[in-house]
This record gives sequence, C-alpha cells and structure tokens, in this order.
Amino acid sequence: MILTMVLSVQHINAQDDIIMFDIGSLSIGVLSEMQRQGDKSILIGATDEMIERAIPDGTYPMGMSAFVVEMDGKTILLDAGLGQKTIDNLALYGKKPADVDIVFLTHCHGDHVGSLLIDNKKSYPNATVYISKPEYDYYMDDAAMMKLPENQRGSFATVRNIFNAYKDKLKEFVPGEIENAPELIPGVRAVAAYGHTPGHVGFLLESEGEKLLMWGDLAHAMAIQMPFPEVAVAYDTDPVQAVASRKKILKYVLDNKIQIAGAHIEFPGMGELIKSAATDGYDFILKCACGGYIPEAK
Repeated sequence: MILTMVLSVQHINAQDDIIMFDIGSLSIGVLSEMQRQGDKSILIGATDEMIERAIPDGTYPMGMSAFVVEMDGKTILLDAGLGQKTIDNLALYGKKPADVDIVFLTHCHGDHVGSLLIDNKKSYPNATVYISKPEYDYYMDDAAMMKLPENQRGSFATVRNIFNAYKDKLKEFVPGEIENAPELIPGVRAVAAYGHTPGHVGFLLESEGEKLLMWGDLAHAMAIQMPFPEVAVAYDTDPVQAVASRKKILKYVLDNKIQIAGAHIEFPGMGELIKSAATDGYDFILKCACGGYIPEAK
C-alpha cells in the first residue's frame, strides 16, 4: 500500500492552485495547472500483479505543475508549464513575466515549455533560459525529427521557435550524475536523468543544508512507479534508459534524504521517499499542503 499524507489543499480561488513551502532560505511556489486521474494504458512493463497491488482500479492521481523559486534575489521558474494558466498563476503568486530572471527546463515537451511563447514572442523578456545540450541537440536534429510520424513533427517546430525567440538568452549546459552534478548557479545543480527524452534533466536545489530535487518527468504514475521503478510509460523516448535513470536517482534520493518535486506528482507536487516494506521499491509520502502557505497568508 502506498503511503500518503492527508492533503488539505488551500486554494486562492476555485480555478487556481498555488501553495508555497520553504526549503532552507528558499521560497518554493507550486503552480498547479491540472489535476486528473491517469490510466494504466500508458504503462510499459506493468504486470497484472503490480497493477493489482499498486493501482487495483487501474487509475492513479497525476498533476501538472510548474515551480517558482525565490533565490538570492532572483525569481526562477523550474519548467514553464502547459501555458494555459502558468502566467495567471504566476500573477497570483505576485510576479509578472518580466520579473522572471531564469527558466530552467527539464525537457522540451509541450507541457513544460507551454508558457514560453505568446503570439510567437517570448513571454519572459528578461529571462535566461537554461536547456541541456543533449536536449537542444535533439530538437535541432532534422534526422531525429524525420523519424517521427508526420503528425508529431510539429513539436520540433514549436521548440525551435522557442530556441530562436530566446537565442540571445539561451544557455546550454551539460548535466552530470547526481552524486557530482555540475552547479549552474549557486545552489542549483543539473542532474542527468536521460530516457524520458534524450536530454531530460532534474535540478537539485540546496539551501541551509536542505535539498530538493525537482525531477521533471522522472515519474508520471507515482502510485506504481515508486514501488515498481521498472515500470515505464509510453511518453518515454527510451523506456529502458528512463527506468535506469529512475532507479539510480531514487536510490540516491532515499540514501541522502533529499526531498523531491515533480511536474506530474499530484498537488502539491512535493514529498519524500521511504523504503517499501512490500516491494523492492519505495513508498512516496506526499507533502501535506496544510504545511504550506499562500502568499497573502505567509
């Protein structure tokens, strides 16, 4: 059985979910755009026994969140969301697009870059956008694009438009293994988590001895991929590599008592791991939203 903490969500209004937590001296804002039930149909490698144990009705909670961080006087976005509510939620958080100094992208799927362009112009005029070099190279590779069905190639054009719009403030980096990941700015390290996409990364934040790994799409179906990390999803470009990345990072996170945040973890999108007593994997403990605060109530 997966352990979760009782969730008491605080809403700014009926449509927008925003909650804030502190990690050391950092303020972390969770900007939720969507909460829904996922379906077992996207799972790869899930046996009937795994499904019966972890998700007996075949469904599991999924979120879609971006994260905003106040760090050393800078406003930082960790992924740019779907774009449907990102900027509105940012306004409720108290920030305008022009206030964003840095956008760190875990990868370039549409639900992570959606708010970067409005009317084909950059939404965050003062932001430097960080993208891993393997991810950049993949989306600039015509051969990789042509391997996709014709109806899926539009994503490459969209991402290339983003790269072009931010070309003067686009910064490529090469991530490293989690135990010695390179520092991009003080307090933020880039962790290789390849497999979901060719250049998929996580960002390890540290402040006053506390650590948080924002791992992007390292997992989509927490209810089954934590107790059974060998389960992949249809969205993974390389399911075998995605599983290997997940197994390594989960072990490191547990061993080093690192909190985690993920784009598809149900609201509030953050929590921690414990070793599972029932499987060879893990149980995920969802962070309680009642321990957070909304901006006006801080």
